[in-house]
Amino acid sequence: MAETIDGRALARAVVEQVKAGMVALDRAPGLAVILAGEDPASHVYVNGKVKLAREIGFAAEVILLPADTSEDRVLAEIARLNARDEIDGILVQLPLPAAINTLRVMAAVDPEKDVDGLHALNAGRLSQGSGGLIPCTPLGCMKIIKSLVPDLTGSHAVVIGSSNIVGKPMAALLLEEHATVTQAHVHTRDTQFICRGADIVVSAVGKPGLVRGDWIKPRAVVIDVGTTRVAKPEGGYRIVGDVAFDEARHVAGAITPVPGGVGPMTIACLMENTLTAACARAEARRLAAAA
Repeated sequence: MAETIDGRALARAVVEQVKAGMVALDRAPGLAVILAGEDPASHVYVNGKVKLAREIGFAAEVILLPADTSEDRVLAEIARLNARDEIDGILVQLPLPAAINTLRVMAAVDPEKDVDGLHALNAGRLSQGSGGLIPCTPLGCMKIIKSLVPDLTGSHAVVIGSSNIVGKPMAALLLEEHATVTQAHVHTRDTQFICRGADIVVSAVGKPGLVRGDWIKPRAVVIDVGTTRVAKPEGGYRIVGDVAFDEARHVAGAITPVPGGVGPMTIACLMENTLTAACARAEARRLAAAA
């Protein structure tokens, strides 16, 4: 039976490290979140992020915009936040309304304040292994994996999904740790066969039950990033992942549950990225003052 990974416990450890790191700063890190539209899930996610940020001691704020907001309005809000010295991190909650170009919005965020790690400059830094802010979910996944397998050299990792938010940066992080990475996506043939040879499987597709128990190599590490709302017969909904958990846990060596696995680590890593950005900006100010 697989070890069920407690993402909440690992997230608490990251948060404690963030609290300890704040003592080096002369002020609280500032985090601003832009939320456009009325998507219930987005509001829940943003409330959770801001609540934790404030509990830690960050100066956190939310800019709420209506669903019919224009792209120019979003870009104007980002420009204002870029110019505010007390703001260290800017997060634009996705998805944005359909009429807004997400890539254009991400490109407008100051790369040094891009705590979601989605600016092209940070993506390039990640692909080159040259630092930069890393997308929160892949960063959280990597922390989970490294807590189980400290040395990934030579491991075969399969990443299912090729999004800019999870799939591509996840593959880059695994490559940086000297794993051999196979990236599968919607057009991949024989994904089941590919997964059966993997020491590590990361699924980030959003398709409930995609990864079956017989896809998993015995003792493999399975990281389930998928989160899909599924209606319950009695009303309401429940959150399920990409992995058929009850099947996979009889084969895998360790597996993340949904919820309670990757989700808490994503939010904790947002806090870590905000602290990283705040410290880097503080050091830049110190060097500028000394010049």
